[in-house]
Amino acid sequence: MKTKSFKGGIHPPERKRTTESFPLTPAFPSTKMVWIPVTQGGMPNTPLVKPGDIVALGQKIAAADTNMSVPVHASISGIVKKIENRLVPGNIEVPCIVIEADESGATAFMPPMDPFTCTKEVALERIRDAGLVGMGGASFPTHVKLKPPVGTQIEYLLANGAECEPFLTVDGRIMEEHAAAVVDGIAIAMHITGARTGLLLIEDNKRWLLPSLTKAIADQKSNPVGAGAHSISVKVCRTKYPQGSEKMLIKAAVGREVPSGRLPSVVGCVVQNVGTLKALSEAFRLGKPLIERALTISGGACGAPGNYVVPVGTLMGDLIPEVIPLYPGVVKILSGGPMMGCAMKSAAFPIQKCTSGILFLTEKETILQEESACIGCGRCIVACNCGLSPVLMDRALRADNLQEAIRCGLLDCVECGSCSYVCPAQIQLVQRFRVGKQRVRAARQKKNKESVDGTVR
Repeated sequence: MKTKSFKGGIHPPERKRTTESFPLTPAFPSTKMVWIPVTQGGMPNTPLVKPGDIVALGQKIAAADTNMSVPVHASISGIVKKIENRLVPGNIEVPCIVIEADESGATAFMPPMDPFTCTKEVALERIRDAGLVGMGGASFPTHVKLKPPVGTQIEYLLANGAECEPFLTVDGRIMEEHAAAVVDGIAIAMHITGARTGLLLIEDNKRWLLPSLTKAIADQKSNPVGAGAHSISVKVCRTKYPQGSEKMLIKAAVGREVPSGRLPSVVGCVVQNVGTLKALSEAFRLGKPLIERALTISGGACGAPGNYVVPVGTLMGDLIPEVIPLYPGVVKILSGGPMMGCAMKSAAFPIQKCTSGILFLTEKETILQEESACIGCGRCIVACNCGLSPVLMDRALRADNLQEAIRCGLLDCVECGSCSYVCPAQIQLVQRFRVGKQRVRAARQKKNKESVDGTVR
């Protein structure tokens, strides 16, 4: 099977062997409590419960009326103890609903629904009601992604199983253990979007998944459940970071390039993470909202690395040490992978719908050197998969020239970290670009506010 790829990118050490053969294992917080962020993708939600309320597993506990919002559900049955702010990945404090488990086992799932006999509008509403968001890290509302703009023709539904981040292996385990649900999710998504072809994309370091995936596709074809079931296949991409980036995956798989500032739908593609597709199938077949998260917990300081399934809102610290013992020498805790993950000051943060992994890294696994002066070597330009000039963007931001940074591609940066990885001066380019984007957004918001106030005409 010929492998596909894209221009640019890097090849960091994979470090997946530690956990890739470990099955998905249920785990529960030692405190029997969860801290569920009120908003986990989309527009801000409002709590629907108050302290003292009894809630069932799967009950909607926060929501909003706007189409871009995604409701949040109780991940355990129990009593609402309080609603208060808690630090989450990104190192910001957000309101969280704190639930203490009881022994009732009460559930509030939705009734099962056939996605191929209901209307597309009803299907999209089910997806929204289930609280589905992108589980690859972006948390973009799934029901919005599966409803492309009017007049757009979707040709390809791409199932993203690349999982190019080092250490992370949870998507591989999902495809191995729940291949049928993933393929079913692809067929459902194809039916909703009208896509004619479904491609399940993996990197060639996961060829061991081919038997499970090809069998699941064959089973789907032998008992088709809807339009497009016969047009699903597996495609292998060359192992390279950031292969799992949406635009890079499209380039590798179908040879199309998403224009600057546009969405994949303009080139006839919709991309969904394999974990999201599994959850999509369960939302219809089981009526199950998105209430649990599979993730990889690893790193040199982790005493029990593996792939775990936990209730959404579980504090990472509540798994230590009962489930995850730690060795001495933790110098960095990352929510996510080592390339795009966010460093946390402690383990007292909740696991969210988009949390794909948590790493406990030792000094040998991190770079703690100070930045030195840029030598203008151009390695960042070669590594950039978006064809940008990180060195020029950095110089423009240092000179406080936002317009020049934008001209050099600041807003097209996907923050993959390839440039920072290859920089011999250890310049924290991605961090600078993130701050630069925040400055651009702040400047635009200020300009818009002045226009509304009438001070700028």
